[in-house]
Amino acid sequence: MNYNLCALYSGGKDSTYALHWAVFKGFNVICLITILPKREDSWMFQYPNVEFTRYQAEVLGIPIFFQESSGLKEKELEDLFLAFSKAKELGAEGIVSGALLSDYQRLNINFIANKLNLKTFSPLWRKNQENYMRELIDEGFEYVITSASAYGFPFELVGKEVSREDIEKIILASKKFGFNPAFEGGEAETFVTYAPLFKRKLKIIGETIKLGEFEWRFKIKHIL
Repeated sequence: MNYNLCALYSGGKDSTYALHWAVFKGFNVICLITILPKREDSWMFQYPNVEFTRYQAEVLGIPIFFQESSGLKEKELEDLFLAFSKAKELGAEGIVSGALLSDYQRLNINFIANKLNLKTFSPLWRKNQENYMRELIDEGFEYVITSASAYGFPFELVGKEVSREDIEKIILASKKFGFNPAFEGGEAETFVTYAPLFKRKLKIIGETIKLGEFEWRFKIKHIL
């Protein structure tokens, strides 16, 4: 497959996995697209720490561009259209994304891409959530949990690089308290520090902040 793709990239585990899938399947990933929402409650896009994806792009050796977004539900599709239009101008023939279970996200990505005659690829779609979380660790993906806001979530893991033992703890808690073990419902966000295509591991420096009884965030300050 020689399609030129751009990856919708937030720096988290899902978009990083989708990017790797595309490369290992033989696609040419010519750019990363990071959306910068101005609101924390964006319906479409990850918010915490997305401005730091430039460091991941550097160790991946893939060009990146940023598209600002109002974060307003009724405006986000316009912002996505602008981003995909830029990708097409750069030579992209398709978009790869890390959509897992959200019909809202996947259908909107497909809708905008179709308007621009871009193909779409969602390699994680409907993947078994528990198996996927274990697979990430087994395949060498390393990431930090940068936010969590679900009742019953093991909040001591926020700001920590996740181990296989931590994954089992998350899965067990998800069964007990009813949240999604892969965080597709926004239960948590992640930031990848190493993956098979990274030229080196990123070292992140930040602080863990308690925002409420069931809401914690790891704010990245520096990346080395």
